[in-house]
Amino acid sequence: MSRPSTPVGTLAVLRFDNRFTRDLPADPETENRRRQVFDACYSRVLPVQTARPQLVSYSREAAALLDLAERDCRTELFARVFSGNQLLAGMDPHAACYGGHQFGNWAGQLGDGRAINLGEVVNKLGEHWMVQLKGAGPTPYSRNADGLAVLRSSLREFLCSEAMFHLGIPTTRALSLILTGDTVERDMFYDGHPEEEPGAVVCRLAPSFIRFGNFEILAARGDFGLLRQLADFCIRAFFPHLGEPSPEIYGRWFEEICRATATLMVHWLRVGFVHGVMNTDNMSIHSLTIDYGPYGWLEDYDPTWTPNTTDAKGRRYCFGRQPAIAHWNLARLADALLPLIGRVEPLEQSLSDFTGHFEDGWEAMMARKLGLIAFEPNQDRPLLRDLLRLLPEVETDMTLFFRQLALVPVKDRIPPELRSAPLEEVYYRPEQLNRAYRDQLAAWLESYAERVRRDGSPDAERRQRMHAVNPKYVLRNYLAQLAIDKVMAGEYSLVDELLEVLRHPYDDQPDKEMFASKRPEWARHRPGCSMLSCSS
Repeated sequence: MSRPSTPVGTLAVLRFDNRFTRDLPADPETENRRRQVFDACYSRVLPVQTARPQLVSYSREAAALLDLAERDCRTELFARVFSGNQLLAGMDPHAACYGGHQFGNWAGQLGDGRAINLGEVVNKLGEHWMVQLKGAGPTPYSRNADGLAVLRSSLREFLCSEAMFHLGIPTTRALSLILTGDTVERDMFYDGHPEEEPGAVVCRLAPSFIRFGNFEILAARGDFGLLRQLADFCIRAFFPHLGEPSPEIYGRWFEEICRATATLMVHWLRVGFVHGVMNTDNMSIHSLTIDYGPYGWLEDYDPTWTPNTTDAKGRRYCFGRQPAIAHWNLARLADALLPLIGRVEPLEQSLSDFTGHFEDGWEAMMARKLGLIAFEPNQDRPLLRDLLRLLPEVETDMTLFFRQLALVPVKDRIPPELRSAPLEEVYYRPEQLNRAYRDQLAAWLESYAERVRRDGSPDAERRQRMHAVNPKYVLRNYLAQLAIDKVMAGEYSLVDELLEVLRHPYDDQPDKEMFASKRPEWARHRPGCSMLSCSS
């Protein structure tokens, strides 16, 4: 390991306290070659040098987490450091060792194959933020890959990380998007036709990037001593309110992860987000949205939709199955933690409680989406059931439907066509709106209006409640693709414009209406706008 330098200029504000590498065992081998790594939580490794790092965009909110200002982020030094070309004193670059279940099957050792953690920054509030580069070169966990990333996947991760934050959804953060000046060969469609694409690096931030898989690999190998050491580290570093580690505290810790993960699933369903690849190595112990690969946003409401081409047949990770998959993944974490707890009952209870937490949270969330003051089971369960049967019958834009529903008049004795008028623009195929469907919609809207009237709140208050939870702006895949096209042509302004729009997803922003439009027909089947592969 080498290449550290003294912090220069304004980046001297970065102060590192690398608890993960200080408190947990390192891989004793220092050669950066692909291999199985035992008896260690990480391997030290240096990022690769890139040709001409160039900043495309940065997030001022993420920069503030590191006490960095705009003047810091627009320097040549910033581009060098957060592309991996220059290390600062105090950094301790490393890649983590973990395993995971992929598409329901145990995959063995996986690890940070194209992510390199630079170290943990402690900001002036005392918060620890792990700084990680994605696409900075190979590690011992890269298997047969090159550890690099291309522009299209990097831009999508950069924008979506910050979009999710502004939507109020727990997520890892993205500090910067930097072009490397190098090209990377990728076979986007896995069809034997690779192409050279622009390389890029995203700098990501999180309290840690520890996943379910960090525990699974140790349990699978029977390395229970290191398993306990890692669990103790996590509780002391990130969950100190639970108390000093013990079998009882391990159980309470798992219970907290279950509860927070249930909340995360409610958030995903609220905004129509589909992760696309919910393997256990993509599940955070902090219950954050992590690893933005082939994600997508429901456009036409279809609970069976997945954005991942690899999952097109089985649809394991489709929109509607995400809570069940989260439960399955938590069960795999429970399997890994069982040797520490010694009793299965606390784990089973937490898994059972997950279902209750999710169902209660989902019903309360759906009541808010409908603008109701509170969820009333006897009245509202049939209302929700009928709505969720109705939405998939024709191609209905989910985001626009709930946004426009706030504008539906709910006064008594209104003609059906007037009641449904605000919804006329939310359909992708107007020719599907036959008489039978319109009658069903009219009947549901009448039931909805009656339910809202029973609440007794003014229309303005209902709209305010609905607009606070139903975003107008989400990172639709076609918008991200337009930004990718622009950057490929040397024009970066659309990235910053989208980032600014996505900072205020619940506001009307009259001058940005074009970013709230439903998916255009040209994007229905275009690569990058409909389904995506895991290739980057």
